[in-house]
Amino acid sequence: MEMSEIKTQKFILKFFPEIMIKGSSAKRQMVGQLYGNIQKLVTRISEDIQTKKFFDKIEVVCPIDVVVEVRQKLLETPGIELVLEALQFDKVTTLDEIKVIVNEQMSKEIEGKTFVIRAKRSGTHDFKSINIEQTVGGYMLAHNESKGVDLHNPEVTINIELLNNQLNIITLKHRGLGGFPLGTQGDILSLMSGGFDSTVASYLTMKRGIKTHFIFFNLGGVAHEIGVKQVALYLWSKFGSSHKVSFISVPFDDVVTEIFKSTHESYMGVTLKRLMLMASEKIADEMGIDALLTGESVAQVSSQTLRNLALIDQSTNKLVIRPLSTMNKPEIIDIASKIGTRHFAEAMPEYCGVISKNPVTHGSYNRMEKEAKKFDYSVLDKAVEDSVSISVDEIVNDVKDIGQMETVSDISNGKYTIIDIRQGNECIETSCETIKIPFYNLKKEFKKLPQNKEYLFYCDKGILSQLHAQYLRDAENYKNIKVYRP
Repeated sequence: MEMSEIKTQKFILKFFPEIMIKGSSAKRQMVGQLYGNIQKLVTRISEDIQTKKFFDKIEVVCPIDVVVEVRQKLLETPGIELVLEALQFDKVTTLDEIKVIVNEQMSKEIEGKTFVIRAKRSGTHDFKSINIEQTVGGYMLAHNESKGVDLHNPEVTINIELLNNQLNIITLKHRGLGGFPLGTQGDILSLMSGGFDSTVASYLTMKRGIKTHFIFFNLGGVAHEIGVKQVALYLWSKFGSSHKVSFISVPFDDVVTEIFKSTHESYMGVTLKRLMLMASEKIADEMGIDALLTGESVAQVSSQTLRNLALIDQSTNKLVIRPLSTMNKPEIIDIASKIGTRHFAEAMPEYCGVISKNPVTHGSYNRMEKEAKKFDYSVLDKAVEDSVSISVDEIVNDVKDIGQMETVSDISNGKYTIIDIRQGNECIETSCETIKIPFYNLKKEFKKLPQNKEYLFYCDKGILSQLHAQYLRDAENYKNIKVYRP
């Protein structure tokens, strides 16, 4: 029998256990939503991917050349507990065919090791699951240099399934994201600063199946806005792109000016947070959203003591969710590292809009009421009126428009040095001198370079390069940076 040629890869997706214990209609709705989300996501990768829904699993069959991309997308899709990889062989009817195929594919796995075969079978056959296990096990034992079969504590377990005349060999198991399918738990508006806390909080609500929109209060100019937009785009692309969500930018510099004019310095920090919630509530009302999301953690800063959080919450009738409320900073940074937002947060231009002198840590309800009355709320209304909403998937084009840095595409004169600022070791090859400095090291490393040269920053979409060129120009006053866009 010839070596079986594998043209497709099968993924078997097991649901998050909390989905399986729901009542039948809730479970049906969740599985249906997850199935629709997966179809939408994998079709973007290739039209040749097939999906099939069962009561306890979803199967995805894709061409071999897109396996890596499909696997990554499935591992980042909320609602999936386990991703099993299987090799699929069709029109397999006899034990002899099964034993040869399994041996061809799995013989390397058992060299020098103890092993066992576990088989599941459904359909009509003239043999049972135990016959498959004995036949395949005996054949592999005879044809390989293994340490033998061990039924109780094997070093290698080979799992195979026979569904009618289709043979599946399970080759790998991955832990999925878990959580509920996106779109099953309503919408939330996340107050997004681009730092560790707000990005991790947004990830946690996306993972729980909540459609997470972003609202950004701009205190730090163009560079800060580009930075927050690109981390929102990253989070959405990775964990939430089965649904369209909005990114709302609210100009808050006049609000900050009014806080300085009207509010006692010790209440400035709490007042700023209250005004952000008030503005978010107005925008959430327009969007039909019931809840707001913040990355606040109890006692992390002065405005986040229980009393001050209570004062802040008094400013809104919306439900405010704080998934990080009991987490400490190392735990939050650990999640940020795992989901890939750590470098974004570390490289975010720092901008503190309101620096409170002697901030109050245990605010008074009466005093807060008096301070709140001094503020001119027409300034807040104007900020909300001037807010701009775009769909997150439009951020790439939007950032190109708001970025003020000059871009260069023709480098034939050879006078530039290209700096590839992407993560990882990959480096662009050009006719010019090219160096590698990942974006999160730019602030430290750029000043060490000879400043009599012209530098072009390069990244895949031009967003990061736009952000960091802008930031270095604004903060450090460098005039010798442009953006390279081939």
